[in-house]
Amino acid sequence: MNAEDLDRMKKLVQQALPPMEGDDEPDRDLWPAMLGRLNAPPAAEPLAGWAWFDGALAVSLVALAACFPASIPVLLYYL
Repeated sequence: MNAEDLDRMKKLVQQALPPMEGDDEPDRDLWPAMLGRLNAPPAAEPLAGWAWFDGALAVSLVALAACFPASIPVLLYYL
């Protein structure tokens, strides 16, 4: 690219993205809130995050393997 192309590209970008107005800084310091969230105890137990859909999917995979034993290598391949 030559200098003309770069200048044209710069003008096009400046037209497409006008300068931002307003304050660039947040109204307050966010670090104390972040430290509070990091130091807070976990909201729930790890296994409590399992939804009913996850359990139903696991049961259906076991049922599929019990009804169609030939599907076990295919299921293991995709795991």
